[in-house]
Amino acid sequence: MLKQRVITAIVLLALLLPALFYRTPFPFCALALLLIAAGAWEWGRLNGAGQAGSVGLAAICVLACGLSWYGGLLEQSLPVLWTVSGAVWVLAGAWLLRNGVAGWPRIPGALRIAGGLIALWLAWLAVSQARVRGIEFLLSVLALVWVADIFAYFAGRALGGRFSSGKLAPSISPGKSWEGVWGGMAGVVALSLAWRFGGGDTLFSQLTLRHGGLVMLLAVVFLAAMSVVGDLVESLIKRSAGVKDSSGLLPGHGGVLDRVDALLPALPLAMMLATL
Repeated sequence: MLKQRVITAIVLLALLLPALFYRTPFPFCALALLLIAAGAWEWGRLNGAGQAGSVGLAAICVLACGLSWYGGLLEQSLPVLWTVSGAVWVLAGAWLLRNGVAGWPRIPGALRIAGGLIALWLAWLAVSQARVRGIEFLLSVLALVWVADIFAYFAGRALGGRFSSGKLAPSISPGKSWEGVWGGMAGVVALSLAWRFGGGDTLFSQLTLRHGGLVMLLAVVFLAAMSVVGDLVESLIKRSAGVKDSSGLLPGHGGVLDRVDALLPALPLAMMLATL
C-alpha cells in the first residue's frame, strides 16, 4: 500500500508541477479540468448513476467548465458568484452534517447529482482563477488546506481524546477528533503568519492589506474549518453509498474526490474572501 501511494504521488507531482509552473495558466487549468471530470464520474457512481450515466456526468462537467473558460470567466472577479456559493457551502454543509448519513438518501437523486456537479464546477473555476491570479496566490490557498489536514492528522494522533470527551463526528468519521481540528487551525495560523511576513502576493498578504491582521487570522481559521466540513461531507456520502473510497483511480490514495474533498468548499470561499 505504501509503495502504491508513493508511486502515485510521484506520478501526480510529475504531471502537476510542470503544469503549475508553466509560463501560462493553460496547462494547469486543463489538467485541473481532467481531474474534475474524473471527480464528476466518481460522483455519478456514488449516487447510483451507473457507468453510462457517470460518464455522461463527466462530459457535462467538462462542457460546463469549457464554456466558462471560453466565455472568459477565468479573468473575471465574480464576487457575487463566490459570495453566494460560499454562503451555500456554509449552510448546506451544516445541514448535511446535522442530518448525518441517514439524511443523504432522503435528498432527491436529481438534486444530489446537480449539487455535486455545481460544486465541482465551482471548484474548477476557483482553482483556475487562483492560478490566473498567480502561482504564489494559488499555492497559498492549497498550502492552507494541506497544512490544516497534516496538522490535524498529527494532532489527532498525539492528542486525540485528551482534552475533549467525544469525537468530532463519530457516526460519519470515527477517527476524527476535536484535538485534530484545533491542531489543524493552529497549523494554518502559523502558516499564515509566516507567509504573511515573508511577503509575496498570497491570500494572506491580500487579506492583511485589505482588512488587517486580525481579520486575516479569522479568515484562515474559517477556511480550515470549512475544509474539515468538505472532508466530512464526502465521508458522509461514502458511508451512505457503502464504499471506503470514491474510486480506485489513484492507487493507494483512493479516488479524486478523496484527494480534493477538503478543497471543494475551501477554494470558492478563498476566492470569496479575495474578491470581497
